Amino acid sequence: MGKQDTLARRKAPLHTRSNFSDDTVANLSGGLNALLADVLALYLKTKNFHWHMSGPHFRDFHLLLDEQGVEIIGMVDEIAERVRKLGGTTVRSVGHASRLQRLSDNDADFVTPSDMLAELREDNLRLAASMRETHALCDESGDVASASLLENWIDQAERRTWFLFEATRQSA
Repeated sequence: MGKQDTLARRKAPLHTRSNFSDDTVANLSGGLNALLADVLALYLKTKNFHWHMSGPHFRDFHLLLDEQGVEIIGMVDEIAERVRKLGGTTVRSVGHASRLQRLSDNDADFVTPSDMLAELREDNLRLAASMRETHALCDESGDVASASLLENWIDQAERRTWFLFEATRQSA
């Protein structure tokens, strides 16, 4: 193995072979990368609110958001690895992810506990909707493996939404 071989390998594109056309890989990777960016944004916001929770229900809400953060971060590697299995490349930096994300950040110095939970509830609803759109793209492309993963993640997002809704309901 000579110097030329080594240099050629360093310059070789990251291209995993798959049964999908280049256009399909680009479409699926684009959808999954946008989803990955949203998941990263939701994870960071969930942990931010977890760290800054206060008030009489501090312990319950703090633990709820910690559990949800663990579930959310669990999707990151699976999404990125799915993109690679398809033959695409993933987001490469926080800046790249921020350009793709569709969920809003919250940089406020103080957010009330009820506003934190309500904002996360809406973000999880949006994430589930984006996952359904990505699922439709996967169905259209015949990507049953990504669609299968998305079905489980949609269920998880709906569960998080339900818990956040119930935690903010006013008793009669």
